[in-house]
Amino acid sequence: MGKTTRYRFREYHVTAVADPMALPTFEARCVTGEEQDCAATSGELNTPEELTLWIAGHCAQTGHQSYEQTTRTVVHAEPGAWQ
Repeated sequence: MGKTTRYRFREYHVTAVADPMALPTFEARCVTGEEQDCAATSGELNTPEELTLWIAGHCAQTGHQSYEQTTRTVVHAEPGAWQ
């Protein structure tokens, strides 16, 4: 009979913590369209209010009502212990 090898794995816990010195950015992309998305984008904006204004303006000009919103933040990994 052959020898059986068993492996035991441990988990490494990491916590992602937002960098208080880095400001988040906000972006929206218009996904209105039946056969293809409009794909107009706001570009990176600094506040949720600026993003809302861009969406409102695009909606007013085009009547488009569906958007994909992205928020980006810089985070730091804080390693935890092996378990």
